[in-house]
Parts: sequence; structure tokens; C-alpha cells
Amino acid sequence: MKFKQSIKTLFIAGALLGAATSQAAEVEVLHYWTSGGEAKSVAELKKMMEAKGIAWKDFAVAGGGGENAMTALKARVMAGSAPTAAQIKGPSIQEWGQEGVLANIDSAAAEGQWDASLPKVVSAVMKYKGHYVAAPVNVHRVNWLWVNPEVLKKAGAKVPTNWDEFFAAAEKIKNAGMIAVAHGGQPWQDATVFESVALGVGGADFYKKAFVQLDQATLTSPTMVKAFDTLGKIKTYIDKDAAGRDWNLATAMVINGKAGMQFMGDWAKGEFTAAGKKPGTDFLCLAAPGTDKAFTFNIDSMAMFKVKGDEQQKAQLTLASRIMSPEFQEVFNLNKGSIPARAGVSRAKFDSCATRSMDDMDASSKNGGLVPSWAHGMAMMSATQGAMVDVIAKFMNSNMSSQDAVRALAKAAKTK
Repeated sequence: MKFKQSIKTLFIAGALLGAATSQAAEVEVLHYWTSGGEAKSVAELKKMMEAKGIAWKDFAVAGGGGENAMTALKARVMAGSAPTAAQIKGPSIQEWGQEGVLANIDSAAAEGQWDASLPKVVSAVMKYKGHYVAAPVNVHRVNWLWVNPEVLKKAGAKVPTNWDEFFAAAEKIKNAGMIAVAHGGQPWQDATVFESVALGVGGADFYKKAFVQLDQATLTSPTMVKAFDTLGKIKTYIDKDAAGRDWNLATAMVINGKAGMQFMGDWAKGEFTAAGKKPGTDFLCLAAPGTDKAFTFNIDSMAMFKVKGDEQQKAQLTLASRIMSPEFQEVFNLNKGSIPARAGVSRAKFDSCATRSMDDMDASSKNGGLVPSWAHGMAMMSATQGAMVDVIAKFMNSNMSSQDAVRALAKAAKTK
């Protein structure tokens, strides 16, 4: 009798546990926000979800500028167990939409009036066939140059405003026994530098023809050769230990005064902020040489995947709504170094780098200088981008000539 009663008790307990498990609202979020400032931002979103009674299952995949995360995502989707949401951006959202695996979140968008709150350039990226399938988290500016003013002072160099002044400063920093350009020798970081170089050398119209329209004449032009020549010169000011270094470790070199400058998007500012550094005093945020009238944008977003069950679908819509809330957009971007994707977020707590970014985005959207970051997946399909990134990486890690690099880049642009 005791045995039968124990079995009955276990059966009832198991049934109750099963019911609780099936009803428990949970979101599983795949992302690659793992550095200091980024991790703080994710923690805030987790808190907001838990305050709504929704459990947070973290699926963080570090490294590779998101490449590792995308590999993990593909494996999960192929196995039929997609997460609730995944950090995806640009044309990749359309690619996933074509696979028929993204969820329609129009109801959250309608309730939150997303169409009225987002610039059209942003909302267009978040939709597939006219329906919202992703929520934008922020807008990053990629074409920044981060500078440690104390390193410049020690080297007797001045703040650079063009390429000639940049190389003059780099030479003085090098001669003073410090590293001129902090860099992580990873393919996506190589492409990040080259993107700003090409924009600075050729201008916004050249950039759009080359990296948005993939125009062969532009890709093989003397201007593109000059862009590679400039990148080759920058390479001479990078230390020999750069291979494989993560971007935030390169940023730490600037923060700690071991290096003078770094080309990196404004997520780098999150690292300066996390280290207690102040813009204008401890570090400078400058548009990369020749790019002060332009703005390369990189939008982080959470694409929503089809999930089963009413509770999970409701939790997913809550996640989308929380991401787009002014409260989260403020705290996330304060930590991350980026600017809010949506309108109506107070500027009061944002520093001078962020408010400059806001102003420059507004100005560049009017003067034609607002361009998508191809290095960060905003301008072209992933296969084409990958082929072009490989060319840049090969150039950075070999004695490849600028002319050969240009020919290889034009060939890569034809990759489908």
C-alpha cells in the first residue's frame, strides 16, 4: 500500500510539475553581447522580463563578431528548436524570413506605435513582406576613431582631422615607443577598419556605389586602389601581437594608454564608460578621417522566431514590447555606447559622444551621408559580405598588392 501511495504521490507531483512547466512563460534569447558594457545591457532586459513574470533563458555565444552565434542559430533552427529571439541584423533578417521561420509581431508594433517611433530606414529593416518580424535595439555608428589624448600628449602629436594628420600622429606615437593603432586581427575587425577607410577616401556616393550597389566600375576604380593603399599604411602601425585579439581587448589598450587610437564602432564607448572614463577628457570620439559628414549605421535587432503555445507567444510579444520601450532603449544604449533606435527617448543622460552621434545621424540622413555598414551585415547578403571580408583579411595578413586586392574584391562582390 505504501509503495502504491508513493507511486500515486509521485505521479500527481509529476503531473503538477509538467503542468507548471508547460504553462511557465519563458524566453530564450540568443545573442553575442558578452563584453562588459554589453553584458550590463542584457542584464537590464532580463530584469525587465522577470518583473513581468517571464523567465529568461540566456543563450550567449561569444566571439567572431556574431559569426559563432549565427552558426549556433542555424544548428538550432535546423534541429527544429529555434530560440524565442536571436540577435540578427540587416539583410540576414530577410534571409531568415524567406525560410518561413520568423514570427509576425505586428500586434506588438501596433500597440507600441512603432511606425511613428522609428525612422523609415530602420523600420524597413525590421519587416519582412510588410510585417514586423524583429525589434530594433539601437543604432550604432561604425565610423568612429577612438583616441587617448594622454598618449597623443606624451607623443607630442595633435588630434587628427584628416589622413595626413592621422599618419603624422601615428608616426609620433610609434616613435614614442607606444602602439599607434590598437587592433584585433580578426576578419570582421579588418573589414570594420577598411569600411571607414573607403568611406574616408572616397566619400558617401563612392561608398554606396561600391558596397550597396556593388558596382564593378567603382569596385575596380583608382579610388578603391587608394583605399587599399591607405589600409596598407595603417597596417604598419598595428602591433605584431594583434592576431586573434578580441575588439574589447584592443579598446582596453587605448583605455590603459598602451595604444593611441582605434577604429571601431561606438560599442567601444561602452568599454570606456564601464572603465569609468569620461568623453572629452579621458578619451576622444572622432569621426574616422574624412568621414565627418557621413554616418555608417549598424542596427542591432532581435528577430523573433516562431514558437509554440499561447504562453510562449505572449512572452515573445512582451519581449518585443520591452525592447522597444523608451526605458530599455535608454538604459541599453547608455551601457552599450549606441543611440536609441526609436524617437522619444530623453537625451538628458547621454554623453557628448552619443549626442554628437544623434546629431550626425540626423544631418547625414538629410545630406545623403547616411550609409549602411557593409562590414556589419547591413548592406548586402551574407554570402557576398563573407567573400568580401575574406579579401580584406587576406590583404591584412599577406603581402597582397592593392591592385590584386581590388580585383579580388570585385570578384567577391559577384558571390551569391
